Amino acid sequence: MTPNLATIPLHLPFLDVLARRWLAEHARAADPLAGARGTILLPTRRAARALGEAFLRASGGNAMLQPRIAALGALDEAPLALGDWLDAPPAIGGLDRLALLSGLVLQAGTAFGTAPTLDQAWGLAQALADLMDEAERAGCDLAATLPDAAEEQAEHWQLTLRFLRIVTEIWPTVLAERGQGNPVARQMALLEAQSRLWREQPPASPIWAAGFTALSPAATVLLNAIARLPNGMLVLPGLDDPLDDAHWQTLPDSHPQAGLARLLAELGARRADFAIWGKESEPVVPETRVAALGRALLPQQALGDWLRRDEPVSVQGLRRLHTADQQEEAAAIALLLRDAIETPNKRAALVTPDRGLARRVAVELFRWGVAVDDSAGEPLAGTPPALLLRLAAATVADGLSPVSLLSLLKHPLCAAGLHPAECRRQARALELAVLRGPAPAPGGDGLREAVQDRAGGDASLSAFVARVLERLQPLSARFAQRQASVPALLRALLEAAEALAATEDETGAAILWSGEDGNALALHLAELSDATESVPPQAPRVLPGLLDASLQGIAVRSRRALRGLPDGATEHPRVFIWGLLEARLQTADLLVLGGLAETAWPPAVDPGPWMSRPMRKRVGLPSPEEVVGQAAHDFLSCCCSAPNVVLSCPGRREGAPSVPARWLVRLDAFLQGQNQALPVDPAGGWLRLLDQPDGPPKPVSPPEPRPPLALRPRRLSITEIETWMRDPYAIHARHVLRFRPLPELEQAADAADYGLIVHEALAQFFAEHGTSWPPNAAQALGAAFDRALTAARLRPALAAWWRPRLRRIAAWVAEAESERRREAAPLQVHTEIAGRVTLDDAPGGPFVLSGRADRIDLRADRTLALFDYKTGTLPGKASVQAGWSSQLVLEAAMALRGAFGEALRAPAGEIIYWRLSGGHVPGEESRPVAENDLQSLVEQCWRALHGLIAAYDDPEQPYLSHPRPEYAPPYPDYAQLARVAEWSAAREEGG
Repeated sequence: MTPNLATIPLHLPFLDVLARRWLAEHARAADPLAGARGTILLPTRRAARALGEAFLRASGGNAMLQPRIAALGALDEAPLALGDWLDAPPAIGGLDRLALLSGLVLQAGTAFGTAPTLDQAWGLAQALADLMDEAERAGCDLAATLPDAAEEQAEHWQLTLRFLRIVTEIWPTVLAERGQGNPVARQMALLEAQSRLWREQPPASPIWAAGFTALSPAATVLLNAIARLPNGMLVLPGLDDPLDDAHWQTLPDSHPQAGLARLLAELGARRADFAIWGKESEPVVPETRVAALGRALLPQQALGDWLRRDEPVSVQGLRRLHTADQQEEAAAIALLLRDAIETPNKRAALVTPDRGLARRVAVELFRWGVAVDDSAGEPLAGTPPALLLRLAAATVADGLSPVSLLSLLKHPLCAAGLHPAECRRQARALELAVLRGPAPAPGGDGLREAVQDRAGGDASLSAFVARVLERLQPLSARFAQRQASVPALLRALLEAAEALAATEDETGAAILWSGEDGNALALHLAELSDATESVPPQAPRVLPGLLDASLQGIAVRSRRALRGLPDGATEHPRVFIWGLLEARLQTADLLVLGGLAETAWPPAVDPGPWMSRPMRKRVGLPSPEEVVGQAAHDFLSCCCSAPNVVLSCPGRREGAPSVPARWLVRLDAFLQGQNQALPVDPAGGWLRLLDQPDGPPKPVSPPEPRPPLALRPRRLSITEIETWMRDPYAIHARHVLRFRPLPELEQAADAADYGLIVHEALAQFFAEHGTSWPPNAAQALGAAFDRALTAARLRPALAAWWRPRLRRIAAWVAEAESERRREAAPLQVHTEIAGRVTLDDAPGGPFVLSGRADRIDLRADRTLALFDYKTGTLPGKASVQAGWSSQLVLEAAMALRGAFGEALRAPAGEIIYWRLSGGHVPGEESRPVAENDLQSLVEQCWRALHGLIAAYDDPEQPYLSHPRPEYAPPYPDYAQLARVAEWSAAREEGG
């Protein structure tokens, strides 16, 4: 029988034309209810809802009985099962399948010598499930084709295919024992059963299938059956393409029409067989736009068509939106959508596969009080209840590390039995008093000990920590076990989470499981617990990863976005956010196509983890480029689905320059050849006017604070004098503003800690053996380093890493000091000695200079030797002589004035730097100033200090930030406060 085929051109409103045609076809029928008894199949549920609205428009808003409108994936299987047309086992549940596959992956991994953890196995199980689903949609028998796919392949691919025996041999046996089948296999069986039923018992009522492009073989068979029914009809979108037959037969998979070409080939139809509907309808867009886009997206072999000038090219209604980055793109798109709904009855939508962009736009719209219907919902893993559970699991798994613990305690749903605001206040107090700096020892005991040591046993903090640990105890107890069943771990997690979420007035269960997101999470966890009953006991540390993996890809439609709007508020009825699937067959007055960048739209082409491209081709799996072709069709359709379409690609994505989608590049190149260009949408300018009402931003100037003399510091240490010279603003921030930089969370042991251990060991050793040098100096000094290392209480791995370096330092110091003492032993040795001196003649009043010397020796000639220990880079000779590295020189000046006591009131004979790294060269000695030049340098430096003090005793002298960039400190504490990066960039650019 000749198939009944039709197409609706892209420039016409597909669903409106379809509705009017249906009504017209059945208006002449003798039975007035004939149209109401029919069925129309569409690709998606959203398209089905939109067709119902189109029928309402076609009827002029009058009441009518509509036909049954259904999505292809929502066919009713009850009649098929009752009539013995459907002979397929029930589908296995999604989490049941993943749990069973994960167990098989664990067993197979052990057999291959690599044993993945359960959370890793879960991800591999998901990839296996995706591969099976793809094969079943494509009608590919992996059991028959996989054995040949490994021929002439690299060894690692052959190992991969051996691993895939799970799919071809083991998994079918598991399903047979359970009397179940794969979900996609049942869907394909349902479509095939429906096809057989309609072929053998054609229904009396009309059946149309409309809006499909590329389909699975089973779905194609169903469409073929519908098209050949006496009252059936297959209606495809946009087949009026200008391609000639030769090019049509060789379309690459990435072309927008490639899916339709494959569909027609499988139907055994030609484009000429399709009737064109809707010629009398009012177009959505000018037909010239469709023609121009079709020419711009021609396949490579047909690009000679670009040279034709006999046909006018017009892309009226298309605009480009230029933005700097993703956030600016979202804000500009929100402005476009907000502007569109100012016109009554005007509908606007964002179409994008980029879920991050969709969420950003929704947030930006909320800025204007507009709640938007995001068809994809939000990831369940990112909802507040799920985040609380994930943070609780991660916190216990990390041994209550500061970052994890604070993330949990500052979560909006965490109250620990208190008022939420009080919980947050206690968390901030715990952070400042205990958790900043080096991390406490892992676990509850380490946290309690840290509170006792660092907060002086503060009663309030101790009680708060005890409260939190009590609520985490069920989960902590499970983590203390070597292995536990997954359901037991989940139960412990739920118990801990509910205890943490409870407030003074409400139970944790009432808080966590309320709302759409809480209900969806509860159902998911219940199903996960049942599904993992068969999984062998696991190490508890897999719980966070398993929780994350099981939540991957699950979305929930929540009304949380309406909070903050007036009571009774709902999503705006004329603003939408659609994914590519939801946007098919839809129309609007304004469409914004967002995220048009490579790897986003179109997506990155990935053959998957299990097979290479040649292997996929040999087993009969579809080409990965088919996904690009479908994305191209979606792009073309969307460009022709609204009078006004804005194409947006940000300048940067995820911190890197973005590559515009290939269709944008082609369109720009095509128009350039026609001496045209897409108009620029003004929304980018609106955004700049909104965020920069006073014009372009002006670079900030370097700070020049001039505090009153009474607020300027009158006491500084020797090391701060060097800071004063290199970065005066740091002195202002610390001593005038009294700002102190907070230690980092989980501060790692670094060079400063290494230096402290070296200084502590040398101070103890020289205090004991200063003038009585022991014969076994290297051994005794090594023991001193061991004691200092033990007292530092470092983690064992770091202590083991540093110990050999410290031993090498001990050997070098012992040898260097022995050599010095063979020439002349010191009369006195002073270590870590504090000193201070007052400069009474400063213009602003007495100024106190203080400091602590690493070591000062009184030599036999009654002069001093001053030592400075460095574990990092030594100051250069020029830097010391120019006064930029003045610590030892100032110490010599202070000693000459009795700052370190009368016993050390003497001129300096030498200043010595020891670089003690413990590396390949364990130590080296530097004497940057010759003894004959030292006294003049000391006096010169002292005069320079007087001049520095006098300069800043002038109230007009500013405390500049990095006045000499070449001498700026390497690790400034106040660079962010001084906004150094901003004005430095402006200075480099000549601003």
